[in-house]
Amino acid sequence: MLFARPRPADLSCRRLLLHSARMKSNLDRRLKRVRCLLLDVDGVLTDGKIHFTSQGDEFKSFDAQDGHGIAMALRVGLTIGFISGRPSKATTHRAADLGVKIVLQKPINKMEMVEQVKRRHGFANDEIAFMGDELVDLPVLRRVGLAVAVPNAVTAVKRTAHYVTRRSGGDGAVREIIEMILKARRLWSRATAKYMV
Repeated sequence: MLFARPRPADLSCRRLLLHSARMKSNLDRRLKRVRCLLLDVDGVLTDGKIHFTSQGDEFKSFDAQDGHGIAMALRVGLTIGFISGRPSKATTHRAADLGVKIVLQKPINKMEMVEQVKRRHGFANDEIAFMGDELVDLPVLRRVGLAVAVPNAVTAVKRTAHYVTRRSGGDGAVREIIEMILKARRLWSRATAKYMV
């Protein structure tokens, strides 16, 4: 019996599917190990715009669905932290509103702040997910177990990330990755149980 030889187009399609399946499997492994999600603020928790009133007071817009996702994650034991190189009262207020205890805002190397979180809480690199959008986030993204970028991130950040969210920063991107982590760790049912009665 004769078999037709696979055409080059068929082979590339198969290779692409195999590559895609490997990437998904690798992402699933990374998601399952996450115990701590650290978030950049400007461009991730917000759309990156910084607003000032005529009196010079700063304000930022945060997404309600991101906030609810953070609340659900905290409820089932995922550690959440805000890591920003730009100190802001708006960020401090948002963290307090959500019950986020890790809030580091210093104009220093972000990896130093992440090392501080690791020492205080006993996390290994592969147990940390970090979500960023700018070049200053690269040192952290290169070292953590799960590097996440938003679509509005600069190209170098998107190339470094293990995953680029579908939703933009300040528009549900944080909620998206939280759902993925909780589902991979089989915590989603617990996180949403109170809404399913």
